[in-house]
Amino acid sequence: MECNDETRRTVRIRELNDRLRQTLCVGGRVVVTAGIAALPPEAVADILKAVATFDKFTPDNDPCEEHDCAVLDAAGERIMWKVDYYDLAMEFLSPDPSNPAVTRRVLTVMLASEY
Repeated sequence: MECNDETRRTVRIRELNDRLRQTLCVGGRVVVTAGIAALPPEAVADILKAVATFDKFTPDNDPCEEHDCAVLDAAGERIMWKVDYYDLAMEFLSPDPSNPAVTRRVLTVMLASEY
């Protein structure tokens, strides 16, 4: 089966999102909300580890196959994480999330109740 440009673009976005999420540093920034920051350090560490190792992507929770958002339980909390794509100045959305040369990724980790 031949990959079209849209498929290649989606695969590249997924790779870049996974790299940031799995390393929590490579390819973007990680932000935790006030609710996460208020938890004990051990809970924050457990939550970040759960986000980094998350692999239960399905068509229901990842319909675009970009691995850009999920909800999970960790450290006794319901957690949501989301990857957003900004331009290099962090003022607008990225013109092309598949191109790291024009995109700044931000992975936000929050309590689901903060959404």
